Amino acid sequence: MFISLVLLNFILPDVLGKESTGPENKESLTDFWCVRLALNLLGYGTIFVPGYFLIRYFRKVRFNDTAGPGCIQQLVKSCVFGKESERLSLEEGGTNPSPSRSATREEMTFRKKAALLMFCFFGLQGSYLTWGVLQERVMTYEYGGTNGTSGEHFKNSQFLVFINRILAFIVAMFVLFVQKQPRHIAPLYKYSYSSFSNIMSSWCQYEALKFVSFPTQVLAKACKVIPVMLMGKLVSKKSYGYDEYITALMISVGVSLFLLTSGEENHRSTITTISGLILLIGYMAFDSFTSNWQDEIFNQYRMSSIQMMAGVNMFSCLLTSVSLIEQGGFVDSLAFMARNPAFIIHSVMISLSSACGQLFIFYTIEKFGAVTFTIIMTLRQALAILLSCVIYGHPVTIIGFLGVFIVFVALFLKTYASQRKKSLKSTSSSISASPSKG
Repeated sequence: MFISLVLLNFILPDVLGKESTGPENKESLTDFWCVRLALNLLGYGTIFVPGYFLIRYFRKVRFNDTAGPGCIQQLVKSCVFGKESERLSLEEGGTNPSPSRSATREEMTFRKKAALLMFCFFGLQGSYLTWGVLQERVMTYEYGGTNGTSGEHFKNSQFLVFINRILAFIVAMFVLFVQKQPRHIAPLYKYSYSSFSNIMSSWCQYEALKFVSFPTQVLAKACKVIPVMLMGKLVSKKSYGYDEYITALMISVGVSLFLLTSGEENHRSTITTISGLILLIGYMAFDSFTSNWQDEIFNQYRMSSIQMMAGVNMFSCLLTSVSLIEQGGFVDSLAFMARNPAFIIHSVMISLSSACGQLFIFYTIEKFGAVTFTIIMTLRQALAILLSCVIYGHPVTIIGFLGVFIVFVALFLKTYASQRKKSLKSTSSSISASPSKG
């Protein structure tokens, strides 16, 4: 696979695209995104491949039945099996202190659900708008510069991901220790799937920005709701009504119209390559899988959002650290930290905002599911542009206002359809429960 990717890059460099980073525009293998992808996958494979065979082995020898009380044995049981007997008991109708997520979502009154949704919405907006500003500052700030000499820029985005994940893991573990949680029964390895897909979606997103035009970027970000719904059918076997697909399409169209016609007009690339389209498809697929898999795990094992946050970030730390060590980025980034103490402060600030955002992410998915979470994050793109228009005086066109109107109509229709379905369901339940008159 690795050799074929390298050959593909050399045969079709103009079609697939490359990024020249070496001095004097020299070409090297790592200038090609396929090679960087292969190196990352090889790094992750050093964890996943041995892990896969170990899990198969422990299940084959029925280690769950023969393991002793030692720490290592219990750790293996938690990673491979979890509390399997308790999960089987739940599937057979046993009792559980934590109600199912779908039941919890149904039991909430409209007023309580609306208040909780607004809390999640503004929490996500505040956290990730702050995170975006801080991230741009870190990646563009000139560290160590003086009046006479120029400074240096930090360029290793994977190290920033590692710092974000490890601080989020620490925050989640602290909450686990100070706040009572439901009994954890999920095998730990289940978290690795969404960790991997989350890392890959971030990587594909960053790489795609080098190869796609501004309109293509906008359409990809605005149309994420529909891929999430389609992925939900694959991962969780969920079914969606025609009204849900129509409102999702309306939201995508409305946000696209607003983003394409509002804000700054400069720095907009006009070229989209095959590489960019491939990376965008990868980004949307991995991103859709992440939220749907987490939603499925929530429903299957009935854990808390903090437990999910701890498990996902544990594997994210493991994957990113191994990749950084194997590619030499760890040493360089730590040396950069030692040279520039201001970078440490900026890293902690961006990691805190990211951890706060993750608290809202997992809580929103736990309470409302993957589709609602994706709609909120899609609207975040439009809100960021709207704030930019208000703060910096950028014009909003008539088409932009039309896009906002379409979004609000879609949200109204979605709320109306949801409430109508709920009332019809309660009416049919009351009719079936009432005694028949002969």
